[in-house]
Amino acid sequence: MLNRRNFLKSSAVIGGGASLPLFGSEKNGPRAKSVIHIYLPGGLSAQESFDPKPYNPSEYRGPYSTISTKLTGERFSENLRKTAQIADKICVIRSMTHGEAAHERGTHNMLTGYRPNPAVIYPSLGSITAHQLGSRNNLPPYICIPKAFNEFSGRGFLSSAYSPFSTGGDPSQSNFKVQNLQRHGKLSEERFDRRKAILADMNKHSSINHEAAIVSAMEAFNGESYDLMNSPSAVAAFDLSKENNKTKDWYGRNQTGQRMLLARRLVEAGSRYVALTAGGWDHHDNIRDGIRKSLPPLDQAFAALIKDLDQRGLLDSTLVILNSEFGRTPKINKTGGRDHYPKVFSMVMAGGGIKRGLIHGKSDTTSSMVEEKPVHVADYARTVYTLMGIDPDKAIMSPGDRPVRLVYGGQVINDILA
Repeated sequence: MLNRRNFLKSSAVIGGGASLPLFGSEKNGPRAKSVIHIYLPGGLSAQESFDPKPYNPSEYRGPYSTISTKLTGERFSENLRKTAQIADKICVIRSMTHGEAAHERGTHNMLTGYRPNPAVIYPSLGSITAHQLGSRNNLPPYICIPKAFNEFSGRGFLSSAYSPFSTGGDPSQSNFKVQNLQRHGKLSEERFDRRKAILADMNKHSSINHEAAIVSAMEAFNGESYDLMNSPSAVAAFDLSKENNKTKDWYGRNQTGQRMLLARRLVEAGSRYVALTAGGWDHHDNIRDGIRKSLPPLDQAFAALIKDLDQRGLLDSTLVILNSEFGRTPKINKTGGRDHYPKVFSMVMAGGGIKRGLIHGKSDTTSSMVEEKPVHVADYARTVYTLMGIDPDKAIMSPGDRPVRLVYGGQVINDILA
């Protein structure tokens, strides 16, 4: 009997295997072949970054002045000097809004496209990308630098086959090396192949006597690992020693700079979704010093990344996202900081089908509310999936045999599309 549940189930991907994306046809191909997601944990203050209010009293304006940008009449914080010079290549959304003021709930929102639900953790955008599009050029489809930020940046209710690949380590260190990309020096190819055969036999036995889906997920994970190890070009993508000193200096010789440089190498080589964290932005106290410490390295690296991608001809096919779980309160508090505030905040998108040189939306004069063109989390997630050629209305199966759409509600933000 073809009831609603059976119909949805038949159109969903169950447990494993990638499906063909609705928008991935030759006529309507994806605009974004890859994503670089720069996540700023803690909650970046829009007032001290992309949406300053220079004419407000000091308790609202904050401790920093502003600078002009490449966009006539638009100003950024004085700590975004380099990004101001590439403002004609990016889109700043000043009207992001949601209702979750706790870090965990806001993070779940922004990394999955769903409001938190006590019954289930939804898959992250990166894991959905891996699930729907699969690997390319023998590289993991979803990579986190240096590791998954938290459980909300992971696979959620999907199988472990769609977990992010973590690079580990600190790319800014001279001895940085991603572990386990190559066979151990003392392990011959013959011994390695024997071990693979033994593991395959064990998995075959386990699939008969245990949960087949778990074994299948492990086999898929192992298979992708073997493909990666056996691909010199894929392994080389993780090797920052192949970048010259001038490029490393351009991005910045620090964690933020080298993480972004590694992200560029990985999408250039074929990874579909690379996510990284940069800095810490939970500035309840002394926001002046907090911003002074964290924003200049981000400014340098982000501007370098956008220019580098553009010069290499990669920006139009690489969607770059820079966002936080929420913003900060309109008024400076008694300890010189700003508290959690999800009602209005800023984020940046660039490349991959996004208009260049655009300011979208507007906050009110005190950064208390959205004044024009609000953008909700579902709008953002729906836009990202659509640009990647993934149908946001596709249903996948969650625990309890329940079909769940990739995005529930929302609209594509057509005004920001090129």
